[in-house]
Amino acid sequence: MLMKRIGLALTCSTAFLLGGCPDQSQTTIRNPQQAETNFIWNIADNIPLPIQPADNIASEEKFELGRHLFYDTRLSGNGTQACVSCHEQDKAFSDGKATPTGSTGDVLARNSQALVNTAYNASYTWANTSLVRLEQQILIPLFGESPIEHGINENNKADVLSTIASDPTYQTLFSDAFNVSADQVDYNHIIDALAVFVRGLNSFNSSYDQFQRGDTSALSASALRGSQLFFSEDLECFHCHGGYNFTDSLADSGMFFVNKPFHNTGLFNIGGTGDYPSDNQGIFELTGKASDMGKFRAPTLRNIQLTAPYMHDGSIATLEEVVDTYATAGRNITSGPNAGDGRLNPFKDGFVSGFSITDDEKTDLINFLESLTDQSFIDNQRFTNPWEQ
Repeated sequence: MLMKRIGLALTCSTAFLLGGCPDQSQTTIRNPQQAETNFIWNIADNIPLPIQPADNIASEEKFELGRHLFYDTRLSGNGTQACVSCHEQDKAFSDGKATPTGSTGDVLARNSQALVNTAYNASYTWANTSLVRLEQQILIPLFGESPIEHGINENNKADVLSTIASDPTYQTLFSDAFNVSADQVDYNHIIDALAVFVRGLNSFNSSYDQFQRGDTSALSASALRGSQLFFSEDLECFHCHGGYNFTDSLADSGMFFVNKPFHNTGLFNIGGTGDYPSDNQGIFELTGKASDMGKFRAPTLRNIQLTAPYMHDGSIATLEEVVDTYATAGRNITSGPNAGDGRLNPFKDGFVSGFSITDDEKTDLINFLESLTDQSFIDNQRFTNPWEQ
């Protein structure tokens, strides 16, 4: 279902089709500053504009500054890590690892999410109900202390900022983007520019999109059959991965009410109590509500072929294994410290109920998922490393 750029309320019935319903937390968004600018959004005509914060409207100048910062290892405490270290373009801005490692060696508990259409996310990171702006999220990798990612802290932040601000290339870029001189540059400028760059990483030109726009040759017969399975009530994939961005965590400028749903998919059920590993318990870590144990945000499936391994902890290696896990209504771990039958997790989402699927149908379904790959996004020179050009 497409939410147009008009002021429609996201009603209960509409929210249900996108994977939400009244028992989910809701946020009211009315942003008056949605006038179109000359910014290149890289979105199709039938897609609504994303929401922008009124104090950080996108511009080409901010985008170009953000692109330089995204690829710069100098934006870290020890000069070894950039945003691209965990978000590579050929992997749809994910990293191909189960979980990433920070600049000082800390291993993170959660998989690096693909930066695809993040401008349309209703919330950010895998499991945080309160992070609803990219500007908020960017603080975590830059300044977070547990785990350490970029490792910018009180001891080194002045030096890092000075290194960036004194670079002649950056002096021009900061002046163009924010009309500031080198001695006026601060971290707010850096964060705003990075947010604009990431908001601009949009992908709506997959084979499936081309088929939807009328190119009947864009999808194979197998992928077309797979799409019918995906959107069927038998498999129920679309309940959590529906809409134009293939996720129910969706916000755009045409919405008045935005759902922020999170889901327990039955990956764990430690000791039969519903528990997840202590370092990865979903939004339960914030709310303390038993029913929130193991609930994570459903990521977009766009470019999913390129973003293995899968799930919040990177514990499933292939799309075939993902389909098998959902077909069996969860994962049964028979030994070790995480032993337990996730299929019986008492907090599991009701849509993860299992289904029957033949080998041929599985092939069709995966071919459909692979049709969500947007090669023009992966090859787009607009998103590449400017320091190598």
